[in-house]
Amino acid sequence: MIPRAYQGHLAMFLFSALVAGSFSLGAKAADLISPAAINAVRFWIAAAIIAGIALARGGIPAKTFRAPWRYLVLGGLFSIYFVMMFQGLKTAAPVSAAAVFTLTPIMSGFFGWLLLRQVMTPRIAFALAVGGTGAIWVIFRGDLAALLSLDVGKGELIYFWGCVSHAIYTPMVRKLNRGESALHFTLGMLLAGGLILTTWAWGDIRATDWAHLPAIVWITLFYTAIFASAATFVLLQFATLRLPSSKVMAYTYLMPSWVILWQLALGEAAPSAIVLIGFAATIGALLLLLKE
Repeated sequence: MIPRAYQGHLAMFLFSALVAGSFSLGAKAADLISPAAINAVRFWIAAAIIAGIALARGGIPAKTFRAPWRYLVLGGLFSIYFVMMFQGLKTAAPVSAAAVFTLTPIMSGFFGWLLLRQVMTPRIAFALAVGGTGAIWVIFRGDLAALLSLDVGKGELIYFWGCVSHAIYTPMVRKLNRGESALHFTLGMLLAGGLILTTWAWGDIRATDWAHLPAIVWITLFYTAIFASAATFVLLQFATLRLPSSKVMAYTYLMPSWVILWQLALGEAAPSAIVLIGFAATIGALLLLLKE
C-alpha cells in the first residue's frame, strides 16, 4: 500500500504536467472565444465526466450535497481563476504566465496559515522566497531594467489576480470538506462553477458561433475539460486531503518547465538562456519544499 503522502505527491506530479498543457493551448485559443464562455462549457463537460465516473462506481451519496454553499464558494474561486487565466493569455506568453502561477505557493502558504493555521517552517519560507525570486526573474524576462521599473505585462497582471483566487481555493478545500471523497467533492464544485459561469457568461455563450469555431478552440475546450479540469480537479482534491497546502502548491514550480516542453512540442521557440536562470530557481524551490 502506497503511503497517503506519496499518493498526494504522485497526484500533484501528474497535475502539474496536465495543467501545463492548458497554458500552451489556451494561448492559441484565447483570442478566438470569450474566456467566460469556453470555461462555462468546460465546467459542464468536466462535471458530466465526473458524474459518469461517480455513478459507475456506485452512485453519488445524498450527503455529498449537504451545505451546497461550500461548492458555490469553491466553484466561484476556480471560476475567477480560469477566466482570468484565459483573459491573461490573450497577451501574456504561456511561459510567462506559468511563471506567474509559481507565485501561488507563497500566497497559498499565507492563506493556509490564515484559514487553517498551517505552520510555515523557515525552510519552507526560504524555498518559497527562492521560487518567488525565480518566478519574478522569468516574468520580467531576465531584464533588470524592466524589473526596477515594474514593467510587467497586462496579461501577467490580470492572471496574477486569478492566481490569488487559486491560492485561496487550496486551503479552502480542506476547510470545507466534510468527509466527501475527492471525486464527489469535485463534482459538487464543478456543478457550482458551471452554474456560476453560465449565469455570468450567458450573453457570451449565446453570441458565440459554436458551429464555426476554429479547430484549435475545440481541441483546447476538450483538453481543458477532460485533462485540465475533470482529471486535475480530482488530482488536486486528492492531494490536498493528503498534503499540507505548501507541499501541494510546491508542484506549481514544475509548471514553467512543463510549459517549455509543451511549447517545444507545439513547434514554438525555447526561452532565452538568461530566462532559464529563473526556471532553475523554481526547480530548486520545489526540491526544498519536498524535502522532509
